[in-house]
Amino acid sequence: MLKLENTFSELERNFQWEIPERFNIAMATCDKWADGSGRRALIVENQHGEVQTYSFDQLKSLSNQFANVLVARGIKRGDRIGIFVPQCVEAVVAHLAAYKIGAITIPLFYLFGPDALEFRLNDAGAIALVTDIGGANKIESIRKNLTSLKSVYCIERHVDVYPQHCSSFWNSIESVSDLFSPIDTLAEDPALIIYTSGTTGKPKGALHAHRVLLGHLPGVEISHDFFPQPKDLMWTPADWAWIGGLLDVLLPSLYHGVPVVARRFEKFDPSMIFALIAKHQIRNIFFPPTALKMLRSIAKPKQQWNFALRSVASGGESLGDDLIEWGRNALGVTINEFYGQTECNMVISGCAVQFPRKSGAIGRTVPGHRVSIVNENGVSVKAGVLGNIAIKSPDPVMFLSYWNNATATAEKFRGDYLLTGDLGEMDAEGYIRFIGRDDDLITSAGYRIGPAPIEECLLKHPAIKLAAVIGKKDPQRTEIVKAFIVLHDGFQPSQGLVLDIQDFVRQRLAAHEYPREIRFLDALPSTLTGKTMRKILREMED
Repeated sequence: MLKLENTFSELERNFQWEIPERFNIAMATCDKWADGSGRRALIVENQHGEVQTYSFDQLKSLSNQFANVLVARGIKRGDRIGIFVPQCVEAVVAHLAAYKIGAITIPLFYLFGPDALEFRLNDAGAIALVTDIGGANKIESIRKNLTSLKSVYCIERHVDVYPQHCSSFWNSIESVSDLFSPIDTLAEDPALIIYTSGTTGKPKGALHAHRVLLGHLPGVEISHDFFPQPKDLMWTPADWAWIGGLLDVLLPSLYHGVPVVARRFEKFDPSMIFALIAKHQIRNIFFPPTALKMLRSIAKPKQQWNFALRSVASGGESLGDDLIEWGRNALGVTINEFYGQTECNMVISGCAVQFPRKSGAIGRTVPGHRVSIVNENGVSVKAGVLGNIAIKSPDPVMFLSYWNNATATAEKFRGDYLLTGDLGEMDAEGYIRFIGRDDDLITSAGYRIGPAPIEECLLKHPAIKLAAVIGKKDPQRTEIVKAFIVLHDGFQPSQGLVLDIQDFVRQRLAAHEYPREIRFLDALPSTLTGKTMRKILREMED
């Protein structure tokens, strides 16, 4: 565990990975804390505000029981188990049980429709699924196409009739022994498949080993200002199916013995979010950037709710100076940005208690990782030179491969470097500036323009709520900068507003970077994790 008394330079210089040969996520996040003390692990609040707390002792017993159920059904080491539920105790139990039998979990976003489910379950060859009645009904419509799926467990209690082909999760474990001897897994053994968002082409399943949890720890500790500290309590609105919810929040917190709040909101309501934080005195939160932008609609929240956050981390897209300053004023903390991908996560981070944030930068390399800016051949470039953000292998947080896709796996690497496909710059002090996706880069009149700085500038305009920038084909300039904008309430599109926005960017960035065209939208197309889908915006221009 990283210690605050060390300077960041000392942490970088002295860090050594301690990855044991044998390691199991379930043992490390649950069983080691199950000592009969009743230590809190999970605080579950339902939609009615009712709260139930589970200890590590209870999670051990429940996961042992479900592990026995799975083994009795013939599910074995290496088999894939889908987990299609929102934040709830059953999600945790299913993950732990699967890891204990050496199976591979497939976290599935709760809002997935039948097509998304069918592709992922078939691609991974899932043999079992844990879901609720709503999920089971979605599965029923595609059941005939799921040739590998044998067992479906519904988590609802006290139901007289379950959907066809389903078993009761709770009934199946109530009479089963809570004694189980977990499989002795290697740290390199596969543990889970997390599918990429699929913004371009079909989603790919990133296969991770048990060691991926250990690989996440430095990034979690740094981004939460040396997590854990006494009285820490973690929550995120992000679905636990995403790497940001599962491996940035849930599993690292349990690894450190820190309780996690489980609460899913059907609709993101800023007032309800602040009320939840105050009710449970949550200290640590991972907020996706979109969530932070929506929270800004609440004026002076600390005057309305009694809360005292210790750390807030955010990742997925650059936040910008205005959002950081809002966080200091409204939340009482400096939001630490972090960066990574499903394939190799939390390798760059800010850390407000260790080094100052630099405008335009997303942070510095997290101790233990080796991040470089490289050219198209995988060769490191000089400080200040634009290139591809890359991570040198081996690295414990790095994926094993794409599931059943050796070609895509090979294309992800150049020599020893995993290429993120994101463009960035690193300055002489090691601060990294995110410019944008490689395929989002705009070439205009000989200039190479990244969308991120323009979008950050646009969001400083008082009329603009959300903004996304693409390159539009142009016969004279190759491409021109085009902005898609969602306005705050009270503002209406007009030619005068277009001119004002253009002049706003021209004065703050550069003449060649202002948007020559602006289109107003009611909403921006985004992935289920909240990332803007510029591919869709480009298609709107074709």
